[in-house]
Amino acid sequence: MAHRKFSEITRTAAQARVLDAALKLIAERGVSGTSLQMIADAMGVTKAAVYRQFKTKEEIVIAITEREMSNLEDALEAAEAAGHGLPAREVLLDRMIDQAVERRGVVSVLQFDPVIIRLQAEHEPFQRFIERLYAALLGTEAGPEARFHAAMLSSAISVAVMHPLIADLDADTLRTQLMQMSRRLLDIPESGQGSARSAKRRSAAV
Repeated sequence: MAHRKFSEITRTAAQARVLDAALKLIAERGVSGTSLQMIADAMGVTKAAVYRQFKTKEEIVIAITEREMSNLEDALEAAEAAGHGLPAREVLLDRMIDQAVERRGVVSVLQFDPVIIRLQAEHEPFQRFIERLYAALLGTEAGPEARFHAAMLSSAISVAVMHPLIADLDADTLRTQLMQMSRRLLDIPESGQGSARSAKRRSAAV
């Protein structure tokens, strides 16, 4: 049976507000340190109002994960449609790194909170998506090798974007360094795309 894409999962405006408030609290306190009442207080509503949108914190965590992963679906499908060719793999890697840099706190909490890790491991659609994601990056089939490389690369990126030693790096510099590191890990040849992309961002910002 075909499974629905993460991007096809619709959320109401009220649910989106719950996810935004929950994500901010979870990033600060972790899942274990965040309660439905705290989410309600942050939103200025009653706990019952939050409960009407999501019955448990676990449902909220899965919904947050699905929303974050939906940002990568188009790039993943393009890479798969291209037969895992090098250009499509580069686009997918670029999208992953952009998201990691732009969403530093979010990426870190999704990777390292023990409750989130457990829930993601138990959520079959997430596991299947991660296998596809890293199989596309590696140019291999989904399976144990893809999962192992997923753990290595995602951990490396997540640690890097949150590490205090590079907290002062601007976004473009961080992107460039992450791309170089990731290319080495994935054995993807260097290209001039990264520098051209950075130049384009700088000119757009002027």
